Amino acid sequence: MRARAAVPLDLGECALITAATNLLLAAPGEDGGFHVPNIGEFFPPAIAFEGTIFEFNRITLVRFVAALVLCTLFWLVARRASLIPGRAQNIAEMGLDFVRVNIAEEVLGKAHARPFVPLLTTLFFAILAMNITGVVPLLNIASTSVVAVPLILAVVAWIAFVYAGIKAHGPIGYLRTSLFPSGVPWPIYIILAPIELISTFILRPATLTIRLMANMLAGHLLLVIFFALTNYLFVEASGAVKAVGVVTFGAAFAFTIFEIFIAALQAYIFTLLTAVYINLSQEAH
Repeated sequence: MRARAAVPLDLGECALITAATNLLLAAPGEDGGFHVPNIGEFFPPAIAFEGTIFEFNRITLVRFVAALVLCTLFWLVARRASLIPGRAQNIAEMGLDFVRVNIAEEVLGKAHARPFVPLLTTLFFAILAMNITGVVPLLNIASTSVVAVPLILAVVAWIAFVYAGIKAHGPIGYLRTSLFPSGVPWPIYIILAPIELISTFILRPATLTIRLMANMLAGHLLLVIFFALTNYLFVEASGAVKAVGVVTFGAAFAFTIFEIFIAALQAYIFTLLTAVYINLSQEAH
């Protein structure tokens, strides 16, 4: 039976998620001093259509801005594309080649990668753009730190690997290869089939959603707490305590750089896992 590919949470992810959990459980201060940020950060008041499924708030606005900027940048590069590429075209082509070669072709192989390159490229750059808004001044929140966008992206990935499996094996054949892998004694199928059903069709999109959302949520809370603490120490603290603000500002700067790295890493992991799931659906056990 073919071994299932898995990408475990690394130490950086565990640290971010643990810190986020502690911050969410922390109660705001009641003495008028420093207030710890809480889950309310991710539920801003409505700008329009309050109380409807079309509610438009600050996070929705950030998503629109990220999508608009991303589409505009690629449109400008494509509009001015030439045989001898300039600096902007070089950067865009490097990014596109990275997804095509290092993710799609590396996982799926050249023979099967081509139909899925547009999807994987869109996923990678959409997630990267919406993650990076967490460190952009005036936006200051990752568009993927609330469940809606990660869930939609995970559903798209789910549709892609189910489609790939059905196209490769047919509906019945795909279910048979997914739920009843070959080389297993038939009584084991009584236990194995439900496990494979939950793992393949429920846990895959669920883990894609949770991993992306939890990392970006944790990163936002860490940035907010260190910058808020720096502001409090410099503005409201007295005496020698103000000097601690230099330390918290240094930590805030370090976490900003780390958040940029995590934004790119999570885009890569999400896209890579989507390609892995497509590959597992296409290949028989």
